[in-house]
Amino acid sequence: MRPTDTAPRAQSDQDAAWRTRLVAAKDRFAAALPDAAARQRRILAEILTDNADTAFGREHGFARLRTIDDYRAAVPLRTHQEYRPWLTRSAAGEARVLTAEPPRLFFTTSGSTGDRKRVPVTESFVRRVYLPFFQAAMGVPAQYHPDAFGRGAVTLNLRHDRLARPALSDSGRPSLGPSQADLRGGFGVDLEEPGSRAPWAELPVALDDQAYLDKLYVRVRTAVEHDVRSVIGHNPTMIAMLPELIAQWWPRLIEDIRDGTCLGVPGGTPAPARAAELERRAGGRPTPAAIWPHLSLLYCWTSGVASLYLPRLKDAYGPSVTVLPTPPAASEGPVGVPVDQHPSAGPLAVSCVLYEFVDASRDVAPDSPTLLHDELEEGRDYHVVLSHLGGLYRYVLGDLAHVVDHVDGVPRVEYAGRATLSDTVGERLREPHVVRALREASRVAGIGVANVTCRPENGPGRPHHTLVVAADQPLPPTRLPAFQDLVDKELCRVSHDYRHVRSTGALGAARVVPVAASAFTEHWHHRLAAGMRPPEIKDQVFQHDPVAWARLRDHGRHSTHTEKRPE
Repeated sequence: MRPTDTAPRAQSDQDAAWRTRLVAAKDRFAAALPDAAARQRRILAEILTDNADTAFGREHGFARLRTIDDYRAAVPLRTHQEYRPWLTRSAAGEARVLTAEPPRLFFTTSGSTGDRKRVPVTESFVRRVYLPFFQAAMGVPAQYHPDAFGRGAVTLNLRHDRLARPALSDSGRPSLGPSQADLRGGFGVDLEEPGSRAPWAELPVALDDQAYLDKLYVRVRTAVEHDVRSVIGHNPTMIAMLPELIAQWWPRLIEDIRDGTCLGVPGGTPAPARAAELERRAGGRPTPAAIWPHLSLLYCWTSGVASLYLPRLKDAYGPSVTVLPTPPAASEGPVGVPVDQHPSAGPLAVSCVLYEFVDASRDVAPDSPTLLHDELEEGRDYHVVLSHLGGLYRYVLGDLAHVVDHVDGVPRVEYAGRATLSDTVGERLREPHVVRALREASRVAGIGVANVTCRPENGPGRPHHTLVVAADQPLPPTRLPAFQDLVDKELCRVSHDYRHVRSTGALGAARVVPVAASAFTEHWHHRLAAGMRPPEIKDQVFQHDPVAWARLRDHGRHSTHTEKRPE
């Protein structure tokens, strides 16, 4: 169809209107920042009023609470495990447990750090919390990269995976990830994912919902025939894995494109000229940059472990590609929303969620003193505590936020890592310590890091931490002792507790085990085979699975991986 035809022009106009709405939502969010304190008070009042007549509200006396201090005194801080009884009752169908409104569905978390969690989703939550956050969060790419960001074939959204048959809670309500839900159809709100109208948004061949790798292959196979200009992962592991998967799949991709098939069965129009053009462009080294020469935007989390490996992906995606951060958030609720082209962070979503914080140097207890948004200090890490209309009250998220600076008096935060603690002899290492130490050590040593995982080990000798590090280039044995020393010195610098136990001799020096990047590629495939969806497979700074640890640590000595590709 020619560019002057009516259908493409109408779609272009609709996408322009869609982007305009996203930019307007971002601007409304930014305009509310100077009024943050009043917004936070209003959210508390709405929580107490709207959900007073619920099992949780009655048990904690919502009707008599007025101030944040009243609220703190009445409601203890709770982790998911401590919150589980109320969530379980709600999922079983009991009415008015956490919210006066009945949940329409449940968001499930990835379960990457434990059991999957189910979070109730009411209409008020969608309209007053999730929708304003979701739209504002996409305002920056919509404003600064309009030609690369749309609902059609310009955007390959690796996060979006609408399900034909979602799992059900005990009460028969859908239970699925936010990226799998049709919130637009289910709630009648203006909520469309980028890339949701691309040809690959609906699979051209019938596949089981749980055929995760095949579904991903078919989406990429279809996208390869189009002029993709942006790739969305949210989880940056997907952005890192795509070049690896394309290389693994390349012969099958070319065959399917040439023959008009998907996984060897009819699913498209034969395109031998496109197949020949792609082979010519790739020249034996297929990359996203070779396939999509106009690719200009990657959209994913950029902090945490991703800050180590995203720079190395420039070669695979193209030297001119821009990486913009998706907002720090979780299935349980939003944390920050970028309002400009800051490379990693956005101000707190103060118009959507009531926030409290606990200093990351402390463990969180039910009665831990908390800080409000205007009490946070730049350069520090904090445990995030959420309260919102969706039925979470003083909920300890389990994520750490790092305060970068302030925007109109509101802390601008980036995701720092999970709050998981590694504490063998009092070293109290958290994920941000490991990432920051390795980032600085690798910079000084001139080593590009593709990924890392860490685990305390007990012998021989004193306990110590071992880091399995995948570098861009093989690390010669002659350079390893100096690099290990750098890593250990940086851990001492970034963590007071680590420095203390090292000085007493209770903890040995950190050790580094260099492995090929393929070790982490294989680990990704193992986790996929265990039942995780691709968007759910996140980087693991601390490796708690002894089998996975042994496989990663010993990679190269006795690898058992068989390359995974659609047959």
